[in-house]
Amino acid sequence: MTVAQYSDTAMVAATVGFIVAFFLHVAEWAFAGGLGERRNPDGSEDAKRTNVDLLGRLAVAATIVAAALNVFGVVTRGLAAGRPPWGNMYEFVTSAIALVAVVYLLCLWRWGMRWLGIGVTLLAALMLGLAVTVFYVDVAPLVPALHSVWFIIHIIAAVIAAAGFNIAGVASLLYLVRSWAEDRAIRRGDDLTGYLAKLPSLKGLDTFAHRMHAFAFPIWTFTIVAGAIWAQYAWGRFWNWDPKETWSFITWVVYAGYLHASLTAGWRGRGAAAIALLGLVTFWFNFIGVNLLFSGLHSYAGI
Repeated sequence: MTVAQYSDTAMVAATVGFIVAFFLHVAEWAFAGGLGERRNPDGSEDAKRTNVDLLGRLAVAATIVAAALNVFGVVTRGLAAGRPPWGNMYEFVTSAIALVAVVYLLCLWRWGMRWLGIGVTLLAALMLGLAVTVFYVDVAPLVPALHSVWFIIHIIAAVIAAAGFNIAGVASLLYLVRSWAEDRAIRRGDDLTGYLAKLPSLKGLDTFAHRMHAFAFPIWTFTIVAGAIWAQYAWGRFWNWDPKETWSFITWVVYAGYLHASLTAGWRGRGAAAIALLGLVTFWFNFIGVNLLFSGLHSYAGI
């Protein structure tokens, strides 16, 4: 096998690994149904809690294997190409998902945030699945316009921002899910049960999401600035409202709106979380929808 084939095989295996991890997390959440925040005095739920914890640990193990394969696939892709592996949509998506998975595992190791797992593994499985089945292209040299240090800086910043926005998006989605579940439980006069009871409080979810967005937003701002400098180098202008540039700016505006809303009375909580998810939609539309639906100066427009 060639180095490129090792990379391709690793990416397919990583996709399978994330799918397995996701379904293990689904089973973890399903088996947690009915478990409350308080233990029964007779200890009758201990065995069930043990099984739920085992499923969660297996899901984490599968995620670690999948993330390692993903990183290996990215590295070997770069070795096969003889350049940084960020020259097309396939390479950007696989690199971004690798960093998302690594950031999640760091959060898990440092703060025990296994609750992020179901969202992260679903995102990773979907995006890598699209990458290996739809976006895949053979290893090829970069076009001359991409031979710039500013292109490399631009893409590195975009990948880091992608990791921050996606992890924050998962937290925002879980905030909405827990918020709605708490409302239903209050109307029924019940306690919150199941895996949702194991999630951080609404304030904790909101704080984590805000901090991740606050980390990613200035990096995204720098991504746009670096892209403009690269555009000046490659095409002789800083900005020309190319579809990619336009949607990058739209994404910036939405996330700026989120950061403002998260500090504004009347928009905190659900309103801000909804804006955060809208930002994530515009982010991925920028990197997938724009490439598929519009032609532009970016080298990976189209498939």
